[in-house]
Amino acid sequence: MKLIRSMIVAGLALALAGCASSANQIRAAYVSPVQYQNYTCPQLGEEASRISSRVAVMSGVQDQKATSDAVATGVALVVFWPAAFFIKGDGADAAELGRLKGQFEAVEKIALQKNCGFEFRRQGSA
Repeated sequence: MKLIRSMIVAGLALALAGCASSANQIRAAYVSPVQYQNYTCPQLGEEASRISSRVAVMSGVQDQKATSDAVATGVALVVFWPAAFFIKGDGADAAELGRLKGQFEAVEKIALQKNCGFEFRRQGSA
């Protein structure tokens, strides 16, 4: 009986460690600003807008995954431990979100260097 209980506790601990992160917990991946060096200020503004829109979409996707994992974890802890197998964790969407956040930072850096004169607003830590 103790062995089964220990296995369940260990499985749940692993499941909790594998939960998907919420969008605001995902950090920006490094993206070199050099690729944006030749952009004009209007082009930088358009690129920032495009990236920002994609960050918003991917943040929603990531937050949904985090919520689903949290629900599965709650069910696993309270009701039915095999539900822990439905916890997906971070994946390609989280990686894309980190890359997009890095692109946004790179565009912002070049826009500041060029004194483009527009302000970057971030939702969460986009």
